[in-house]
Amino acid sequence: MSLNLRLPMLGLILAGLAAPALALEPFVASYQAYNEGKLAGSASMKVAPRGGEQWQIDLNVKGTRGFARLAGLNIEQSTVFDVEGDLLRPRSQATVRHALFMGKKMVGTYDWNSHTAQWQGDIKKNRKAPLSLQTGDLSALLMNLAVIRDAAPGRQLSYRVVDNGRVREYAYAVSAEPETVEVDELSYSALRVSRINGGNDETIFWVADGVPTPVRILQREDGQDGIDLRLVEYQGVP
Repeated sequence: MSLNLRLPMLGLILAGLAAPALALEPFVASYQAYNEGKLAGSASMKVAPRGGEQWQIDLNVKGTRGFARLAGLNIEQSTVFDVEGDLLRPRSQATVRHALFMGKKMVGTYDWNSHTAQWQGDIKKNRKAPLSLQTGDLSALLMNLAVIRDAAPGRQLSYRVVDNGRVREYAYAVSAEPETVEVDELSYSALRVSRINGGNDETIFWVADGVPTPVRILQREDGQDGIDLRLVEYQGVP
């Protein structure tokens, strides 16, 4: 069994609509991490101020069961960013993957003066070249916050993500009505936000009103469930 974690996440261009202002608040959230329908580990997402105008978002995923535990899988992602008006502007990004007999680290910087971004570390040579930045560009992690901000019944969302030496376009459709999402002993009324331009690779967020992070993030490939993060707890950070 393979554990292939694509973090979409997990730029803002809303189809013809101005985005609402983002009321950014610190929080820490805990998730159960499933792979192919089986519990494989845990994950946490945290947003906290760094001082001045900067913030940081972190996502950590740790394999504690089955193949993920045996492989010693541990993935850490972080983005330092600031907020300019309605825009979440990435400043730096890092990905660290720990696994049995191997490890990778990739670090990127976003220079908004020159409008370029560049990555170093354990990354393919063709991804180390500078990339052009456009106003509204996001890191993959910041897309989680953008989806929370933008999701409204029936909307179409699109984002340009510059991350790990690549530029990718993401388009999402928000459901017209909320649906019930049950995780452990919790139940949420949440909008489904589904990627519509990923081909056989799907990413679905479920967004609940008043919750600062997606209550569920599901990645599917060729119609089969892959990584599935399900929120079990969240709280504000003093």
